[in-house]
Amino acid sequence: MNIRLRRAVQIPALVLCLMICGTQSGFASGFGIFTQGADALGQANAVTAHADGPSAVFFNPALLTELPGTQVEIGTTAVLPSRDFKSISGDTSDNADTAYFPSTFYLTHQFNNCFSAGLGVNNPFGLGTVWESDWPGRFIATKSRITTFNINPSVACRISPHISLGAGLDILLLDAKLKNKIDGGPFGEIGQEFAGDGEGVGFNVGLLVNLTEALSFGAGYRSEIKVDIDGRAKFDIPGSAEPLASLFPNTGGQTSITLPQQVTAGLAYRISPAWVVEAGLRWEGWSSFQQLKITLDEEVGGETTSVAPRNWHDTWAYNIGTKYRLNDQLAVMAGYLYGQNPIPDSTFEPAIPDSDTHLFTAGAEVAFDNLKLALAYGFQLQEDRDKTTNLYGSIADGKYENYLHLVGVSLTCVF
Repeated sequence: MNIRLRRAVQIPALVLCLMICGTQSGFASGFGIFTQGADALGQANAVTAHADGPSAVFFNPALLTELPGTQVEIGTTAVLPSRDFKSISGDTSDNADTAYFPSTFYLTHQFNNCFSAGLGVNNPFGLGTVWESDWPGRFIATKSRITTFNINPSVACRISPHISLGAGLDILLLDAKLKNKIDGGPFGEIGQEFAGDGEGVGFNVGLLVNLTEALSFGAGYRSEIKVDIDGRAKFDIPGSAEPLASLFPNTGGQTSITLPQQVTAGLAYRISPAWVVEAGLRWEGWSSFQQLKITLDEEVGGETTSVAPRNWHDTWAYNIGTKYRLNDQLAVMAGYLYGQNPIPDSTFEPAIPDSDTHLFTAGAEVAFDNLKLALAYGFQLQEDRDKTTNLYGSIADGKYENYLHLVGVSLTCVF
């Protein structure tokens, strides 16, 4: 076996590694998704210190004590990505992505002035990256997808007239798939795919302090979630590569990943009863993702275990948002967010061409009777990023340009 081929078949370490991190997400670092409600999107997620509806289950469960009665919210966000690649030789490639629709369901109930409870079902991590099957980086990735579903029951308690606490449980289900190609040299190209799923459990807590009638402070924490993943690697071997078939058996595989802990905080000021402004920040502990160890049930390329370094680092994001109520029926929103990315140059690759983010948002909320309809738009501009020769060699070296359109809609019913 020649050296080039041997490097390609040392366990599909890249397969599973990219399966986990090969995503493009809504205004987040890494592969987190923070499109958790149109009201929040319209304010660039600056909703940690003031209650804006049942999506508080996700952003800060302590805010549930501020929501009267029983409220139900359903919503979705269309995430429309665009990616362009220009190699160092001048060749260009476009992404072949379609739209993604992370969706949400929230239910809250206030038992009395002290106790409230809520339930959320959402997609906190995921989305995907799709490149053309013949693009220069096909030996690293052609299609990467990850989907998560999180079931998040929560409770909140007002422990004093000015302080509320909240807590919840995160039950997370993960499903993922990656496709790429192996360079078989004179034998042609071999297709490979890895599909897997797993589950994990974590928790979240929140704090709300009403400092004055106009000023409030909110903070939230979401724990790490370790997900054990079982999957299966499959290989599409063309006729020209039949002599290599014994090196690529379809086989099961296992790994695990620790999704990062997150801390958010915000300070909200009510300029008037109709106008609120909030500034906040978010920290994500992506340094938990230092490497990925994969174990396969059968030998692939003569081995069954591989360790792929990731070396991601922690990130910060900063946001500011505002909501102004024109009258009882109509409110408008706007916001801005800047977010860092966690991926060092040494492990940057095209399955997740992440870079620092600038998000600009606007939205509106229309109320009639006991219903509220919120619409929001966000333009997420990713700073250009270059890949140079690194862990993945010189494959797909060049410039990556990315941006996303986000269109959110949610409907809330108050009983």
